[in-house]
Amino acid sequence: MFKVGVIGPHSSVESILHLGKEYESTMKFLAFPYHDFQETERIVLEHDHAVDVWLFSGQISYKIAKNTLQAEDRLVYIHHTESGIYKSLLHMGYYQHEFLSEVSIDEITTSHLEQALQQIDIAPQNIYVKTFDEKSSTQELIDFHIDLFRSGKTKGALTCFEAVALALTKSGVPTYRISSTDMEIQQALRILAEKTLTFFYKDTQIGVQMVEIVHFDKIREKAKSSYQLEFFEIKIKETLLRYCEKLDGSLLEKGNGQYIIFSSRGAIEREIKVLLDTVSQLSEKMDHTISVGVGYGVTVHSAEINAQRALQLSKEKAEHGIVTIREDGTIIQSSGAEDELSFSYRFDDEELIQKLKKIKVSVKNYHKVTALIKKMNWKDFTVKDLASHLYWDERNARRFIRSLCEEDLAEYIGEESTFSRGRPGKRYRLK
Repeated sequence: MFKVGVIGPHSSVESILHLGKEYESTMKFLAFPYHDFQETERIVLEHDHAVDVWLFSGQISYKIAKNTLQAEDRLVYIHHTESGIYKSLLHMGYYQHEFLSEVSIDEITTSHLEQALQQIDIAPQNIYVKTFDEKSSTQELIDFHIDLFRSGKTKGALTCFEAVALALTKSGVPTYRISSTDMEIQQALRILAEKTLTFFYKDTQIGVQMVEIVHFDKIREKAKSSYQLEFFEIKIKETLLRYCEKLDGSLLEKGNGQYIIFSSRGAIEREIKVLLDTVSQLSEKMDHTISVGVGYGVTVHSAEINAQRALQLSKEKAEHGIVTIREDGTIIQSSGAEDELSFSYRFDDEELIQKLKKIKVSVKNYHKVTALIKKMNWKDFTVKDLASHLYWDERNARRFIRSLCEEDLAEYIGEESTFSRGRPGKRYRLK
C-alpha cells in the first residue's frame, strides 16, 4: 500500500481525506495540515522518508516542495479551475447582494481570473488583484486586503488562503475563500492513483547495474603481491555491498574489475544519488575511472542487454557518467547529476531516418542534440554551445551541423554579437 502525504490548510486536508476514502484499498493517506503555506518546506524535509508520494492542496506549496526535494515525479497538486472562483463569487453575491463590485482578490496569476470572468461575460467594477508566488508571505496578503477595505475602496475580499481568510474575518473584512471543489479534488486523486500504478510498475521492473573499473589490468600490474590485490578487491566489494544493502539487491563479481548488481527499477531510481556517491568513493580510493551502465527491462535478460549497452556508452567518454537505458529505448546520460540528459535511440519517422542516413548522422546523436536544445530552452545555438555541453570536439560538432543544414534539417540564422576579438560564432536553429 502506498503512503500519501497530504499537505494543505486544515479544511482542505479534511476534504481530501474524506474524498480519498474511495482509494483506501491501495493508498494510505497521512495528514500534514499547516497554518501557513511556508511551513511546507519543514514538513516535507521532516516526513519525506515516511511517504511514497505527496499530494498538495495548491500549486504554491507544490512549488515549495519541488524546490526543496528536487523530486517532481513524487509530487501531485490539485489544479484549481474556474469552479473555485465561481463558488466564491456565488457566496459573495448571496451574502452581500453584490456581484464582484469593489472587491480585492489574491490569485496566483491574473490570467486565471481574467479567463474565468470572460467565460461568464462579466466586466468587473473596482476590482483589485494581488498576485503571489512561493516567496510571498501570508501577512503581505492580509495587509493588501485590509488596507483596501479600511480605505473604503473595497467592500469585501476573495482569498485562496485559509489563514488569510481567518485573519481578515477576525478584522471585520467580509471574506470568501477560493477553495478547491470536490470535482477538482477527485481529478487530482485519479491522477494520484495513476501515478501510484506507475510506481508499482517501476518496482516490478528488473534493474541491472554493471560497474566496471576501467583499465583494471593496470591495477593488477602495479600490485606488489596477490594478497595486496585481494585486499584491494575486498574493499571494492565492501563499498558496493553497502550500496546493495540500501537497494535490497544482490551483487555478482565477474572478475577483472567488473561487478553486476541486480535490483528493481524503483529501488535504483530512489537511490540514484547514493549510486553517484558510491562511484565517487570508488574513484577516489583507486584513482581510476569507474564506468556504470544501468539497464531496465521486464525480464532479467532484457535488463542485462540494456545495462551492457549503457556500460559501453559510459566507457566511451568519462563525461557521460552513469548511463541508463530504459525498456522503451530512452538513454539517460549523467543519470542523477545536474547535467542529466535524456534522449531515445529508437525512431519511427522513416523520412527523417533516410535523411540522416544520407548525411551519415546517427539517430542517437540527432536525438541527443534535440534533447539538449529542449532541455536548455535554446531558440538558437552555436557550434561551441553543442561542443561544450555534449563534450564533442568542435570540429565534429561543426561537421554535424553542416550536415544537418545540407538536408534542410537545420538552418544558419546569423552571427552572435561579441565584444571580444576574433570571428563571431555562427548561430543555427533546428527546423
